[in-house]
Amino acid sequence: MLYDSDFLDLWESGSRRHPLDRALLVLGAAHPDVPFDELADWPLGHRNRALAKLHCHQFGHRLVGYVPCAGCGEKLEVELDGRLLAESGTNASDERTYVEVGGNRYRLPGTRDLAGVVNETDAESAARRLVAGCVLGAGVGSESKADGWGQRPRLQGTEVEEIGARMAEADPLAEIEVHLRCPECGRESDEAIDLVQFVWAEVEARARRILGEVHALARAYGWTEREVLSLGAGRRAIYLEMLKP
Repeated sequence: MLYDSDFLDLWESGSRRHPLDRALLVLGAAHPDVPFDELADWPLGHRNRALAKLHCHQFGHRLVGYVPCAGCGEKLEVELDGRLLAESGTNASDERTYVEVGGNRYRLPGTRDLAGVVNETDAESAARRLVAGCVLGAGVGSESKADGWGQRPRLQGTEVEEIGARMAEADPLAEIEVHLRCPECGRESDEAIDLVQFVWAEVEARARRILGEVHALARAYGWTEREVLSLGAGRRAIYLEMLKP
């Protein structure tokens, strides 16, 4: 459960950070018992499921956002049911954490892995680097294809594609796509949805609303921010109502 002070701290800490950092900040606040390094290594599907659960618990199950049409720039509304995402898949203890392809074992990528390729401008190079960073070595009873660097196998383009497909099969919530049709130009497309953007938009909106309440009550009664936040949302709402002309 996140409280008003948590939203203010999150917004202040993450307002200038990359979305990948924001995801870890939010999850860290929601799961204070989980070490930061462990959160960074959660498979992306597990991370996204946790973000969906957080959204449902704190903001409701409707996730609403907009993406621009690649054809004409029209804003297309996207609405997802967070409950379907939060309840998809299996329990964390039953989730697969690796795949085997070509005699080598690869762990499922997490936020740390995405951060390692975030500056790559070429999609193929990013995919190759991402997969190479996830290799664990040879599978049971297999001969490793690792090169002179020790653990990293030489990967061909077709192998990268196969590994990516196997990873997507093992971790289907790692990438969330929706099919959209633009009402203006008729263009149809499959768009990738980043749950972090949905959650962060709610965090920012909540933080700004709280700051607005603090400003109004501090100005009217001379209270400090801490004193205003200690009142709780219900009592603050009553005081704000009494301030209306």
